Amino acid sequence: MALTWRSFDFFDATQIKIADDDTRAFFESNDISSICSGSDSLFLGSYDGHVRIVGASWKVVRTFQAYETGPITHMRQVDGTSLLVTIAEELSTGDSSNAPVLKVWALDKPVKKTGIPTCLSTVTINNGKKPFPISALTMTEDLTQLAVGFANGAVTAIRGDLIHDLGTKQRIIYESDEPVTGVELHVDAALTTLFIATTSRILKLVISGKGHGLPPRTVEDIGCGVGCMAVDRATGEIVVGRDDAIYTYTLDGRGPPIAYEAQKKLIAVYQDYIALVSPPTPSAESDTRRRFWGAAADSIFTFTLIHPDLRIVAHSETVLADVKHVFQLWGDLYTLTQDGKVFRYHEKPLAQRLEMLYQRNLYTLAVELAQKSGMDGPQQSIIFRKYGDYLYQKGAYDEAMTQYIKAIDSTEPSQVIRKFLDTQRIHNLIEYLEQLHDRHKATSDHTTLLLNCYAKLKDIDKLEKFIKSPGDLKFDLDTAISMCRQGGYYEQAAYLAKKHGENDLVVDILIEDSKAYDEALDFICHLDPKTAYPCLMKYARVLIEHCPKSATKVFIDYYTGNYRARVDIPSPVDPNPPVVNGGFAAGAANAVQNLSNLLPLPYMNTSAIAPVAPQSAKLTAVGEAPFVLKPEDVPVPSYTPPRPRTAFSSFIDHPDEFIVFLEALAKEDTLPEADKTDVYTTLFEMYLHKSNEKKGAQHREEWEQKAKALIEGTGHEKRPIENSNVLLLSHLSDFRDGTTLVKEQSGLLFDIFRSYTSAKDTRGAIKALRKYGPEAPQLYPAALSYLTSDARVLDEAGPDELAGILDRIDRDGLMAPLQVVQALSQNAVATMGMIKPYLARRIERERRDIAENRRDVAAFRAETDQRRAEIADLGSKPAVFQATRCHQCALPLELPAVHFLCKHSFHQRCLRGGTGVDGECPLCDRDNATIRALKKSQDENAERHELFRDDLDRSEDKFRTVAEWFGRGVMTAQSLE
Repeated sequence: MALTWRSFDFFDATQIKIADDDTRAFFESNDISSICSGSDSLFLGSYDGHVRIVGASWKVVRTFQAYETGPITHMRQVDGTSLLVTIAEELSTGDSSNAPVLKVWALDKPVKKTGIPTCLSTVTINNGKKPFPISALTMTEDLTQLAVGFANGAVTAIRGDLIHDLGTKQRIIYESDEPVTGVELHVDAALTTLFIATTSRILKLVISGKGHGLPPRTVEDIGCGVGCMAVDRATGEIVVGRDDAIYTYTLDGRGPPIAYEAQKKLIAVYQDYIALVSPPTPSAESDTRRRFWGAAADSIFTFTLIHPDLRIVAHSETVLADVKHVFQLWGDLYTLTQDGKVFRYHEKPLAQRLEMLYQRNLYTLAVELAQKSGMDGPQQSIIFRKYGDYLYQKGAYDEAMTQYIKAIDSTEPSQVIRKFLDTQRIHNLIEYLEQLHDRHKATSDHTTLLLNCYAKLKDIDKLEKFIKSPGDLKFDLDTAISMCRQGGYYEQAAYLAKKHGENDLVVDILIEDSKAYDEALDFICHLDPKTAYPCLMKYARVLIEHCPKSATKVFIDYYTGNYRARVDIPSPVDPNPPVVNGGFAAGAANAVQNLSNLLPLPYMNTSAIAPVAPQSAKLTAVGEAPFVLKPEDVPVPSYTPPRPRTAFSSFIDHPDEFIVFLEALAKEDTLPEADKTDVYTTLFEMYLHKSNEKKGAQHREEWEQKAKALIEGTGHEKRPIENSNVLLLSHLSDFRDGTTLVKEQSGLLFDIFRSYTSAKDTRGAIKALRKYGPEAPQLYPAALSYLTSDARVLDEAGPDELAGILDRIDRDGLMAPLQVVQALSQNAVATMGMIKPYLARRIERERRDIAENRRDVAAFRAETDQRRAEIADLGSKPAVFQATRCHQCALPLELPAVHFLCKHSFHQRCLRGGTGVDGECPLCDRDNATIRALKKSQDENAERHELFRDDLDRSEDKFRTVAEWFGRGVMTAQSLE
């Protein structure tokens, strides 16, 4: 036996104690000629042609006679069925030679009269009438193809339906001078190959399918003994045992041999094992046995179970009798010896077998055994962990880590990490931590520890590979980003945040850590509107501080609804990109030093390392120049711009940028009215703020002109700024033009004039009087009072200005002369000579009015007297009518005629009703009705004194109004009835 084989005792060997006397007697009688197993039963063939069936209790449960004469030399039971195949070499009728007879039995169909199973078919096997025994037998599961090998070197093939006895065909397919020692079938879907073993050769022959009819092909020029050829049902391989090794054969030829030197009398395949029966060996070993065993040494056989894949001798024992048969039954392996003893070989549980290997530190072999036995992954991990512990104790740390990694799925990581927390074994620790991350079993603590290890070793390549590893995220993102930021490795932190969609973190890192304000703004501009807004607002002041123009442009685009996310189309990358200073390689060493210094481990010797200056976080790969689409090529996304006032606080301390922002918003026609008011009011305030800067009069005038232009305009062009806001802002900024414009637009002209007079601005007051006097006449009396309030004011205005004011008051009747005199007499400023022309004109005009009024009175009195005389004449004197034509139809007047006192005459027929309407002249009736209506109206209004009072209040000439109402009868006393 080769020295590489390891011996173990994987099987429990026990002798079967047969309780039934008859059964035990039959086994011990040495009358068993053949044996087979299947369908949970053991089938025994005897030399007298009987078949006995042994059950699970090791008791013969059934016996029947299969043949009248001759021993049953071969049997096969089709497992899972009730079919039993037997072969006996009995004498044929009329022939002295033995002709083997094959029978197929249906064990579940007994014959009613005899009770024996039904024989489905009987076939006499042809060997050319040569009296040679059968040396080998094989068949297919459906019993359609059989092959029988003879000791004279012939092989007979039988084909047909043996189950339904529909006839068979026999043919001798092989003949030679060498005895056939074994035959086995290899069945594929469309090909059946027969392997034939002789004492000197191994051949294969296709008996059905492609290649059928071709002569046998020699596989190997070495044969085997009888009983040394078997088939592995699991793999379909043909197993041949020779003294030097175990050989396997397939359709492709011979496989690698398994060296195992021992004489082999019988072999069998059991699961993954090969059972070997070795005869007594001659030479010195037999002499030793003979001295120990005496005469029985020549009958000592060896029974061995080997595992060829693992090169393990799983069981080996000495048997003091020849092993005649090896069979499988009820999941175990059994042997039957020459003296009728039955031994059972039960495989020990896998745990016990592994424990045997553990005791001898054969962990590699234990892993192979576990894999062969189909052990699940978690159970195998236990073996890997034990193996790793063994290697660790030996000091083979690299090999131990390999095993720990294999056991990573079922091992608590801390158990392994503690073992490798030494600086000298940090490489192993990194390997283990990387595997934890690759298998998504790492926690934030593991990520922290791994980054510390990278920092300690300054392993830039591994750090970059870890951070930029493709596929799903295999570490705690927040922890990794936090560690990179704290360690000064801002570029990688930004890369991780960007890769995993943490846009807020990207902006935080670029602004707070890297101070890369331009890149931060550019990154924000690549985001969609909904995502960009919170980032933009969070760092608005910082961005406007460091990127005033570009940041203001972004704000304008966003708040006007024209924001478009930038789209970069990468250009082809140079296969040999130039090295850029300040990139990853340049700053990584300092960054990892910072990381190591920031997060020291208890087992590491830390040293003071100078802090690293913030680095620029370039998000674009080195050598890659992105091509940016033009804004007009990108469609405007659909979003609702926020209210402008939300951005106002962002421009604190940046008035110039704020003004640009507000002016851009002011040009938008789609702004709501409320937002327009905010924008214009704030813009007006910023103009005034800029005008108050100490930069010279020209600077102030320029900004005041802008502020003035902002609030000018009338009608629909009027800017949406509340007057109260303009007044307040103008007052706070000492912007008088603004106050004036608002008051003009609000019609507060008197307030404008009063503001000038309050400020003793005589020129401004006179200018306002000339501008607003035509619209507000009440300004002239106020101007008169102001000019005569102070001698200096009057001197500044001049006597001509005072004369003009008095002239306008006189012309428009704005004040009574007495009021003028009273106003001028309040101060000793105006002299009599100043108002003399005014008084002279006034007196002269009143004299003319008096004379004219007297003439009117005389004329009215004369007319009244005339009317009274006419009325008296009509009541006391006869009237003479001289009309000759009818005033209605203009025809000559004929009787009957009607004459009226108004001197109008009519035909009676021309009058309605014959006498006119209510006895009145139809021609004068219209005027009379008007007079009556006026009279009635006067009578009614005479009682409505509120109308009189209202007219009197609104009248400029009170006396004239009273006289008019007196003429209407308001003052007439009501008559008492």
